[in-house]
Amino acid sequence: MESIQGNIILVMKVCEIYDKLSKLESLKPSKDVDNLFTELVHTCIPHSSINLATLPANIQDIRSKLIRLCGEAEGHLEAHFSTIIGSLKNPLHHLNIFPYYSNYLKLSLLEYNILNQHYSTTAQAPKQVAFVGSGPLPLTSIVMASYHMKDTTFHNYDIDPMANSMASCLVKSDEDLSKRMVFHTADIMDVTDELKQYDVLFLAALVGMDIDQKAKVIEHLAKYMAPGAILMLRSAHGARAFLYPVVDPQVLQGFDVLSIFHPDDDVINSVVISRKYLKPITTDRNDHQHLGKAYVTPSSCKYCEFQVLNTPLNNMKMIDE
Repeated sequence: MESIQGNIILVMKVCEIYDKLSKLESLKPSKDVDNLFTELVHTCIPHSSINLATLPANIQDIRSKLIRLCGEAEGHLEAHFSTIIGSLKNPLHHLNIFPYYSNYLKLSLLEYNILNQHYSTTAQAPKQVAFVGSGPLPLTSIVMASYHMKDTTFHNYDIDPMANSMASCLVKSDEDLSKRMVFHTADIMDVTDELKQYDVLFLAALVGMDIDQKAKVIEHLAKYMAPGAILMLRSAHGARAFLYPVVDPQVLQGFDVLSIFHPDDDVINSVVISRKYLKPITTDRNDHQHLGKAYVTPSSCKYCEFQVLNTPLNNMKMIDE
């Protein structure tokens, strides 16, 4: 009964914050915007037994609209700081102006460690990496290229030409990254054979805002990515799914789900890593029992279990691009 009452209070609080956010004239950085999104994150971070799939249609609708508001606000925040940083001499020396830069450093190291556990086709690091949904402040690509994959070329895809223009300004003065950071203005659904060149592809959480859109993007990637290539996705679970879309492993047809990292502290995002099958294969949508075992997480896929990673970064706060 206590859990049910707690979930009711949680949903009421989220709806209250959504109502306030939806009435704001703008979601650009301001005191009101910052305070409301901080309150929303603090509301959704604690462990919750809530199963969002069982919520009534009106709450599901609010959740979908709230995720879109979060995405819009993130876009404004990144554009705001990209403009500031890009106006400075040697922009890459001033990335720490962005308030969540330290989190990106930790997130990138964590994802790099996860990738290394499964990228075993060669002894070398990936040569060609794509990031889909890179935005005006592509910190994951920048940090990965600067600290972890120093011989890798990063292809950043965004549908917004302004976002790519702002992002390219950040690296154009750097002799190294200006050569290894490439920006493509395109809808990823229109990108086909080019996808075969990438050893690893990162899919931002906000590419594909709902289940159907996400499934279509993943189906497209499965069709055109090279056999054996790695697909890394960011997801959410529990109440954190009020903030970001959930990647259900059942939609990863054509990919072998290698592991799923579900945080149980103040870390927001889950990380899903998968590999495209070497040849077409018929898979059981419910068969994810090869994943690491610890405890079952609140997921729409009852077979997916939490995998504990041997990394000192388990307790850091993850963010999403």
